[in-house]
Amino acid sequence: MSSHAPNQVRVIPLRPATAAPTPVTKEPLWRDVVGDVLRRQRLAQERTLKDVADAARISMPYLSELERGRKEASSEVLAAAARALGLGLADLLALAHRELARPARARPAQSGTAPTSVTAPTSVTSVSSRRDRNSGRAATSRQGGMCLAA
Repeated sequence: MSSHAPNQVRVIPLRPATAAPTPVTKEPLWRDVVGDVLRRQRLAQERTLKDVADAARISMPYLSELERGRKEASSEVLAAAARALGLGLADLLALAHRELARPARARPAQSGTAPTSVTAPTSVTSVSSRRDRNSGRAATSRQGGMCLAA
């Protein structure tokens, strides 16, 4: 039996609150790298999204989403986009591979993403069970369940 009153939460620190989080380098996603390569190639040729999309026979919004890393493209779509830029699929993949092989600190920041880090939980929250006033049944599915909070 717990000495805590119903509906009370108790926080148990796992580590001192002053500990600094350890930064973790996030691996880039393939779609982000390929999208960056497509965009750089298009801009280097001073071509518009519409021009390249028309040449590749894909929609302009879809090409834009590919360049921004929002969509995972099939190999057929990637080959069509590469051809529209005067590249072969192997050329596109080689450029993306070179981008991945560069040290993480030399990579350009991914557009629209903030630097992230993974940290260990800072506390464990103990949740006490309670009874529903109307039915008298336990209102939580697990008694004494634990919840991690960052």
